[in-house]
Amino acid sequence: MVLRSPEPPSGVESFDVPSRNHVEGSVDYAQTPPVGGDHSPQWQNCGFYSSRIRNENAVHSMEHGAVWITYKQDIQQDQTHRIRQLAAGQTHVLASSYPDLPAAVVVSAWGRQLRLDSADDPRLEQFIRYFKQGPTTPEPGAPCSGGVGSPR
Repeated sequence: MVLRSPEPPSGVESFDVPSRNHVEGSVDYAQTPPVGGDHSPQWQNCGFYSSRIRNENAVHSMEHGAVWITYKQDIQQDQTHRIRQLAAGQTHVLASSYPDLPAAVVVSAWGRQLRLDSADDPRLEQFIRYFKQGPTTPEPGAPCSGGVGSPR
């Protein structure tokens, strides 16, 4: 069992998320990647994806308490392997590549985000331990499986 971190890591940005309605189609989000807001009625199944997933599905997963690790497609293979390890066997960790990220790795939870230069930064794991099904989760206990997508 992984213990919850007693506090979030340094450098976490906080954002106001004014609504969380189910909507069809695309949503224009204020953050890249998004940290919450209106989203698809279907959540993304948690796990590791080597390609991009829809923002609207990932946001629904974050509403359920998932932490979303996004990474640049061209990061080194050891970095991708580390992210895959962090997502493996976790019920509420989602990972995918993401175009035009402002950092090599960006980890997000509902209303919170942290930019990192490396997947080896210990703050990545601390973020997961603090925010997964954590204090900002709008729907704690909701599933991160039974939705859309097939993680690998």
